[in-house]
Amino acid sequence: MTDTPVNEMSFEVAMAELEQVLGQLERGDVALDESIALYERGAALKARCEAKLKEAEEKVAAITLDADGNPVGTKPVDGV
Repeated sequence: MTDTPVNEMSFEVAMAELEQVLGQLERGDVALDESIALYERGAALKARCEAKLKEAEEKVAAITLDADGNPVGTKPVDGV
């Protein structure tokens, strides 16, 4: 686990750490208190990954295409 705040992580960094957390939890070789801390960190990492994926999906959905299907710009995303 890193000391980097979850809300400052890129998707890739958060996903890599989440995989490490899951591996440790699956092996079951950590004490109960550490398991609880790992679970909480994993939940935060999962939420960060989901938020970053949603953000990316919204960006992709906002791309506008010309008549030939080529990207020409973006349209405003609702709520932004």
